[in-house]
Amino acid sequence: MSNVLIINAHHQYPFAKGELNRSLVILAQQLLEAKDHTVKVVNVDEGWDVEQELKNHRWADIILLQTPINWMGVPWTFKKYMDEVYTAGMNGSLCNGDGRTSEQPQSNYGAGGTLTGKKYMVSLTFNAPEEAFDNNDEYLFQGKSVDDLIFPIHMNFRFFAMESMKTFACFDVMKNATIEDDFKRFEDHINNHF
Repeated sequence: MSNVLIINAHHQYPFAKGELNRSLVILAQQLLEAKDHTVKVVNVDEGWDVEQELKNHRWADIILLQTPINWMGVPWTFKKYMDEVYTAGMNGSLCNGDGRTSEQPQSNYGAGGTLTGKKYMVSLTFNAPEEAFDNNDEYLFQGKSVDDLIFPIHMNFRFFAMESMKTFACFDVMKNATIEDDFKRFEDHINNHF
């Protein structure tokens, strides 16, 4: 079975205490351990040790990033985690620089990853309704998908040569939540992809 690192990227705000993200992390851990996967959980809001996180990334066969989307991106604490951990990992532990050489400085940008054969899955919570995506008539996203919105997250993992698994999302979690349905869909998603 696989080693799975779950990163809970939620940052607590007065209007969002992180209960849904925390519950999804717990559910994922239970489901994965029941399938004999070995699981480690990192809660970004509790802080981190850069060297340990580099070890965690090298240990993991699969990384599951559980995060809310705040202002069209990840919470600032996870951005800080990426700035510290992923920058330190450019020493060869996650990637060998950016993949370019002095002989070909215009080629192969982002191809220096050292986590070949490893996978990642992104699980998201949104205030936005599902209908806001993939619909050219919707004002904000103008027909864009969830994966279009989180393209930078995908590129961060691709920078390390990791392969994407299917993205999961809970929608409209603050104004029109369907939590029990979200849990069932998440369970099905985990069972179908791990």
